[in-house]
Amino acid sequence: MRGRRDPEDGARTERGYNLFAVKFRLRSYTPQDFEIIHEVDQRCFEKEIAYSRAEMRAYLKLPGAECVIAESGPGKIAGFCLAAHEKGVGYLVTMDVLEKYRRQGVGGALLEEMEKRLAARGAQEMWLETATDNEPAIAFWNKHGYRKQGTRKNYYPNGRDAYTMRKKIADSG
Repeated sequence: MRGRRDPEDGARTERGYNLFAVKFRLRSYTPQDFEIIHEVDQRCFEKEIAYSRAEMRAYLKLPGAECVIAESGPGKIAGFCLAAHEKGVGYLVTMDVLEKYRRQGVGGALLEEMEKRLAARGAQEMWLETATDNEPAIAFWNKHGYRKQGTRKNYYPNGRDAYTMRKKIADSG
């Protein structure tokens, strides 16, 4: 996972989320969203880190893949969260929130929804990676209960390291 600074938690309304001046709803990914989520990924990350179309397609086909979309209006994607799970373990591939929607609850809502979905499908814990020099992302993950488990050297281009982080999302029995 390529962590980044992300929004605060939001308050749920009957129709979705209503935060400050931003209203959005969460929904499941459909194949028609592919080009838009790819574009969002390209805008959220530097070229060396952003996923190619082939990489994004491969992640969407992983066993237990799940993608949640935050939509600010018809066809207007504010962000998305892509994860997969297998044998009781969830892995957060990426969470992308466009800059103008950050710190407004979109990321927290996406993460909460993803954790609920994967727990309902049998995942008991979630893992992710985030850059060791991305302090806002580290703070976001810590705020949401993720804890450092180790460091992966040279995980990112240009020799950047990543923390591996984990959170228990369901009881084992």
